[in-house]
Parts: sequence; C-alpha cells; structure tokens
Amino acid sequence: MLNSAFSLQGRSGWILSCLVAAFISLLPGLPQAQEIEARTYSNAPVGINFISAGVAQAKAGNYTLTSEVMGLTHIFDAGGQSGKITLVLPYGQLSGSSSIGGRTVNASTEGLSDPLIKAAINLYGAPALTLDQFKGYQQDLIVGVSLAASVPWGKYNDNQLINVGANRWFIQPGLGVSKALGPWRLELAGAGIFYTSNTDFTGGNSLSQNPVYSTQTHAIYYFQNTAWISVDATYFTGGQSYLNGNPINGNQENWRFGSTMSYPVNKHNSIRLSASTGAYSRTNNSYDLYGISWQYRFGGGL
Repeated sequence: MLNSAFSLQGRSGWILSCLVAAFISLLPGLPQAQEIEARTYSNAPVGINFISAGVAQAKAGNYTLTSEVMGLTHIFDAGGQSGKITLVLPYGQLSGSSSIGGRTVNASTEGLSDPLIKAAINLYGAPALTLDQFKGYQQDLIVGVSLAASVPWGKYNDNQLINVGANRWFIQPGLGVSKALGPWRLELAGAGIFYTSNTDFTGGNSLSQNPVYSTQTHAIYYFQNTAWISVDATYFTGGQSYLNGNPINGNQENWRFGSTMSYPVNKHNSIRLSASTGAYSRTNNSYDLYGISWQYRFGGGL
C-alpha cells in the first residue's frame, strides 16, 4: 500500500515514480491489455445468447491476480450480417509484495473490477441467419470490425498504489478477418487501446498512458462434434506511461502465445480451458494466465 503522503518532491517523489513504473510494468491492465481471444469474428445464428462464468488467474513476478468473471453475449442482425454484443463483469483479488527503493510494498485488495462492453459486427461473409438457415452455412472469408470499452466502475482507492479498478476508461477499436480452410479457421486481427487519464492517482496525481497497438493471430481446428482448439499469438507495442506529465517507463514491446480449447457437453453447455504466457518482453511485464469457464447457450430456437 502507498498513501497520499507521497508527493513529487525529493526522495519520496523518486520512490513514488519507481513504484509506479514497477507496478505498471508488472500489471499492465492484465487480461484486457494483452487479451488473446479467438473467434471474435465468427458467425452464429441470430437470437442466440451465451451466458458464461469462469475463473482466471494471472501471475506477474510476485503478484497474483485472480478474477471471477461472468459474461453475457447476444447475437443480432447488423444490416444483414451477424453481430454480437458482450458484457463482462469481473471480480478480482490481487495480492503480492515487492521491494523497491529500499521499501517493501505489499498489495492486497479485492472487489469489483472494471466492467467491459464489447461489440463485433461482421461486414462480409457472415450473413445473419436463423438457426435452421445456419445449418447449411459454410464459412469462406469473414471481415469484421469490433469496439470494446472498459467502464471505470471497479473498486478504487486513491490511497492505494494498486487497485482492482483502474479509475480510467479505455476504448479499443479493432479490425479482423477469418478464413476457412477445411476444418481450420485462420484469423488475423489488429487493434488499438486508447486510455483516458487517471487524475486521482495516489492522492491527486495524474497517471496517463500512450495507446497500445496490437495484432493477434489464431489457428483454430474444429472437430466433428463441434469442439475446437486454437493456437494463439499476439504482439503489442506502445503504452509508455507518464506521472504528472513525466515519463516513468519506456514503450512496451511484447509477444504472447497461448491456446484455448472448447468442448461441448451438450447442445446448451460447453467447457472452455485457456492458457497463455509471455514469450518476450522488452519492459519485463510478462505474465502467465490460466482460465476455465462454463458456457450456456439459449434462445434463437434452441
């Protein structure tokens, strides 16, 4: 913990800058900033809904963030092509400690994390179909766009250096393509994450961050029972941070690799397992992420 007694004067200000740089390097928005998500631009029958619940754990250095996550997705008709909108509600527990500048800093907090709203609209190759029509659909090439936003409603205490809520918005526009080759789906997507400033950081300081730009690829194999497994990779760069206008770290440059598997239990339920790890990090902000979730689908004639 760090209280607002720290100012930007003298040694205390230097220690604050070191601590902020270290925490930003270790915990750069974890799942949101470095998310690897397959099938963003896949097609699905209009009217179908998905409810999911799961748990994910990220470990970076001596810090562990555990998140319980619930999500709701709805598939809709977007001008003749399929679209989907998703609401994600995470609850997080963060713990760990580090020694920086001769000080031991312990982090222990939990509460509602910032909700996430995501929308994806296909522009080509994914017509809006009913469940019966979808049975005859064969994918070729899909082109789509997406937009995600993190809403700063999570638990935040300006007397703490690190929180489960960020006290700032981010907006993430994206563009992607998906190509079918037999049982395979090959995906390529790019996105940018744009942040507002946190003007109430550790006692009234201002924390800002440059945009993060990313690209990700997925190779997805579909089994006959509709189970699928993907091999995933993402690269992102940018994201230099500033404390009261002063740079406190350099640009990030990271590679992450991961895999996801989804297995259908029946026509309504499925189980999903995912894992990813940092393969290269220019600013020492790699982390390992593991997750498991259950998904229930309903509506649209099911």
